[in-house]
Amino acid sequence: MDLNQYMDHTLLKQNATEDQMRALCDEAREHGFKTVSINGCWTKIAAEVLEGSGVGITTCISFPLGACSTAGKVAEAKQAVADGTTEIDMVLNVGKLLSGDDDYCTRDIKAVVEAAQGRPVKVILECCLLDDDQIVRACKCAEAAGAAFVKTSTGFSTGGATIHDVELMKKTVGGRLKIKAAGGIHTKEEALAMIEAGADRIGASASIAICA
Repeated sequence: MDLNQYMDHTLLKQNATEDQMRALCDEAREHGFKTVSINGCWTKIAAEVLEGSGVGITTCISFPLGACSTAGKVAEAKQAVADGTTEIDMVLNVGKLLSGDDDYCTRDIKAVVEAAQGRPVKVILECCLLDDDQIVRACKCAEAAGAAFVKTSTGFSTGGATIHDVELMKKTVGGRLKIKAAGGIHTKEEALAMIEAGADRIGASASIAICA
């Protein structure tokens, strides 16, 4: 197993600087990580730094709340595509799901999938805010909308990835959608446990330590 190729090397803090972003990209290139995971304003710079490296770019949109309009999400996704992203992580509208409006959630995701123009879209469910039935519903919305992945967490809410949530997501969409575990993963042992539970990708800021 090439653990490095499971890693989305992540820097999503609001006070992250351009120098830090360039360093993140250099680290991803050096270690052969799958992608860097960043906020949208840095996508163009990342595309320039990583050109020809084989490292992809995951641009996060409507991050970390997921509560902006669908039109806002679509605009972010289109800009990310124009700036050179290779993947998109979008945040589910959790409030709409909790209100029982699964159709809204599906339409919201589908609009981003269409704006992504064939690039994989990962849907962040923020599992720490959902019970098991709601996680299953969210997974089904993502699948119906044509997403490529479901993802556990932003890492900015009340909790991160858990084995239970990854296993539940795998049971719900395994073999059709992939699964990304993110939030609170700091060690190789934790990352491997998530992969054993069914994760196809790991999002972490501690990628270098995890893969050491």
